[in-house]
Amino acid sequence: MFSFFKKKPAPPTLPPDTPDAAPAAHAAPGDTLAGTTAPAAETDQQSAKAGWLSRLKAGLSKTSANLSVLFVGAKIDDDLFDELEAALLMADAGIEATAFLLDTLKAKVRNEKLLTAEEVKAALKQLLHALLLPLQKPFELNRHQPLVMMIAGVNGAGKTTTIGKLAKHLQAHQQSVLLAAGDTFRAAAREQLTVWGQRNNVTVIAQESGDPAAVAFDAVQSAKARAINVVMVDTAGRLPTQLHLMEELKKVKRVLGKGLEGAPHEVLLVIDGNTGQNALAQVKAFDDALGLTGLVITKLDGTAKGGVIAAIARTRPIPVYFIGVGEKIEDLQPFNAEEFVDALLG
Repeated sequence: MFSFFKKKPAPPTLPPDTPDAAPAAHAAPGDTLAGTTAPAAETDQQSAKAGWLSRLKAGLSKTSANLSVLFVGAKIDDDLFDELEAALLMADAGIEATAFLLDTLKAKVRNEKLLTAEEVKAALKQLLHALLLPLQKPFELNRHQPLVMMIAGVNGAGKTTTIGKLAKHLQAHQQSVLLAAGDTFRAAAREQLTVWGQRNNVTVIAQESGDPAAVAFDAVQSAKARAINVVMVDTAGRLPTQLHLMEELKKVKRVLGKGLEGAPHEVLLVIDGNTGQNALAQVKAFDDALGLTGLVITKLDGTAKGGVIAAIARTRPIPVYFIGVGEKIEDLQPFNAEEFVDALLG
């Protein structure tokens, strides 16, 4: 598959006969995990890339059609901007991002004396790309040993499935993985994570009942003892309005810090790309409670509108590490602003 993670230069490894020798999983300093460069592999990567872009465009096709049709034979007048405003709002871009894009676009049309609808569309693409580019950030490995990730999200957002996909990708990049089944409120969540771990030879730390923070602490201690590269801590799906449960999440975060100084190194929120402005509300609430370091946006297929990323970029610009367009492992890939804008505006 094409580039997924970026590896931070690894520290010098100890001699092989030293008990604390660094795991062989580390890449050479400066390596970017983009796969082999053999001709056959390059062809496979190009095919995979084309397939991914095709699925992304298909997922955003409804919004793309609603926006693109506005520029077909259109005059550059107030009616065009009014229709564009309505289309952006319908695409879940939100009031603030829509107003920003339209105000900036109008100024650009005036200052650069744009005369055709195609020029205006190209200008909108440039502005949207500039708005989304700060959200594009590579996910670096080898920063800590182990790298501890805390994963949050409401039920139904695809959190547990995303954890499974990320773990599989990490394994493909020579990373050992340990999972913590911190959703102790739902037996189904623990079972789903445990089954996934058994099928893919990934250790899962779980308890049938008890304190999610204790599970997280045990997972970090186990990872330290076994020289595991990455720990992912699943947490109970909840609405941000459930304040007592949000306090539970804060406790998990605090206990992770006690288990390993500086942990968690990543606090990710998984959000459903179909939930529109509700997704933005989730981002704000979880960020206020936990201090999010990144987002994973799932389900950008079918009826997805996609504009919520613009709303996030304008009001709460937290990096979007990954986006997903389906159930298969290859349907979760790094967020790329240029590719996303091309899929959204054609």
